[in-house]
Amino acid sequence: MAVIDNLGQICESLGYNDTTIYVSLISVWNFLGRVGGGYFSELVIRKYAYPRPVTMAVVQVIMAIGLFYATMGWPGEIYVLTVFIGLGYGAHWAIVPASASELFGLKSFGALYNFLTLASPVGSLIFSGVIASGIYDYYAELQAGLSHQNSEAMLAIPLRDDDLTCLGTICYSITFGILSGLCLVATVLSLIVVYRTKRVYANLYGNSRG
Repeated sequence: MAVIDNLGQICESLGYNDTTIYVSLISVWNFLGRVGGGYFSELVIRKYAYPRPVTMAVVQVIMAIGLFYATMGWPGEIYVLTVFIGLGYGAHWAIVPASASELFGLKSFGALYNFLTLASPVGSLIFSGVIASGIYDYYAELQAGLSHQNSEAMLAIPLRDDDLTCLGTICYSITFGILSGLCLVATVLSLIVVYRTKRVYANLYGNSRG
């Protein structure tokens, strides 16, 4: 969510003027991730009787790779970021509800699904509103100070928040690094769930293979 929320600003920081193209691209990959993620997770459990959370681990690794690529500031980072994050985010919302229904049952699925959707605004508040914005503002102020440190006129006119703009990979590279690390932590947690539920999935789907 942090990448999607700030995609327009990320593009501007990296020097891309037409941000609508990349917003459209990540929306397309988001859709394909939802379709492909659902199919992939069904293939894994129906054909191999593996726990569905293993597909979440794969998705989280994909997002971690995309975020790490952007952290390093390698060529074409915005394209890699939109593809990997779009696919990962879309697949996430195809896999998680199905996993929740299998692990906790359908009796309270409505309440459980509402709890799952709560993760989006909470995550957006923390990672986008606090972490990403805080780091961006810090480097924007730093760049503004360096740019105008020799300007006597600027000493009498305080900079407004609207005037602060951060340029370069530094604006979001730390944020991308933090998010990449969190994706790896989520991968480990997903694999723990896989280990603890493999017998459950073997009983549910083991006899249906063929």
